[in-house]
Amino acid sequence: MFQKLLSFFQKRKKTAPKATTKPSITHTSEVVTKPQTQLTYMTKAYFSPGEDCANAIVQALQNAKKSIDICVFTISDDKISREIIACHRKNIKVRIITDNEKLHDLGSDIAQMAKTGIAIRIDNTTAHMHHKFMVVDNAILVNGSYNWTKSAATSNEENIIVSDEKSLVATFAKQFEKMWKEMEAYL
Repeated sequence: MFQKLLSFFQKRKKTAPKATTKPSITHTSEVVTKPQTQLTYMTKAYFSPGEDCANAIVQALQNAKKSIDICVFTISDDKISREIIACHRKNIKVRIITDNEKLHDLGSDIAQMAKTGIAIRIDNTTAHMHHKFMVVDNAILVNGSYNWTKSAATSNEENIIVSDEKSLVATFAKQFEKMWKEMEAYL
């Protein structure tokens, strides 16, 4: 199902029909078309424990063409980290914002990713940067409670949603840019 979702995203024309009325959006795991607005959105939810969330993140990374903006509390799931590094090596622009206190935790992959040349910014505050979202190619949003850690896949009750709803993607992309300007460079 996830491959169908990503295939749909990639095949969509860049110019969607204009809405004639205020959109009424229903989020499900299938394509939802609202005839009164002529807009189509694809949204899919994933849950852990289990590999569904991590696999959806990896799949979104593998389908990136131009850019990946990641804003997460921490990254310590090696499968996800390897894919982020692979994207960077394919000359996909990768930027990561993470929490300053979590980047040195045992198992954190942030320093390893920084050494490969991935641009990383950290908050330098007493509060936590606790977001968990990713914007791929300014077209796909991955967002939810899911921590990008192995324990999130094996033990925790967590979730992510993958969506191409344009205004939602744009809102998160704008928040990422705002934070990117405010945070300080790591290394």
